[in-house]
Amino acid sequence: MITENEISRQTVRNIAEKMLVAARTAPKARGVDNLILAIAEKDDILEISKKMKEIGNRANAAFFLRDAENMLLAPYMLLLAAKINTLGLPVCSLCGFDNCEEKKKRPAIPCVFNTGDLGIAIGSAVSVAAAHHIDNRVMYTVGMAVKELGLLGEEAAVIYGIPLSATSKNPFFDRK
Repeated sequence: MITENEISRQTVRNIAEKMLVAARTAPKARGVDNLILAIAEKDDILEISKKMKEIGNRANAAFFLRDAENMLLAPYMLLLAAKINTLGLPVCSLCGFDNCEEKKKRPAIPCVFNTGDLGIAIGSAVSVAAAHHIDNRVMYTVGMAVKELGLLGEEAAVIYGIPLSATSKNPFFDRK
């Protein structure tokens, strides 16, 4: 006999994989791929949750603690990041600088195209979750913890996490 819990867990993992592919194949500015994508499993989720609690306590930010508890209900979590690389445009200034060469002098400031591409990738990913009735929520709090932990490498500049579950009620929206 196969239990509902086993089926749900396998389905959530399968959909996480489909979400990752949807994010990877989402349109990108000039066709340049500056995304880093991964799927976090239970041990990773526990580590990220612990770091989120640390950040929440350090910053006196209760919503980090709330999100850290919520995400423990997720058997899998999609992690999506954008690198800061510029596209080498001679004219743009959307980041506030005259061109990509000027922006490169400020390596901590993201390129608007990379963050835009990340947003499109997130939208593509969550549309897959929605189409398959998988509970999810986009969380920047997860991204901050992942960044502090260095889980996606030094190039990962802007990071979001999407915890996933398949329950009778989305645990990521019922917040205390």
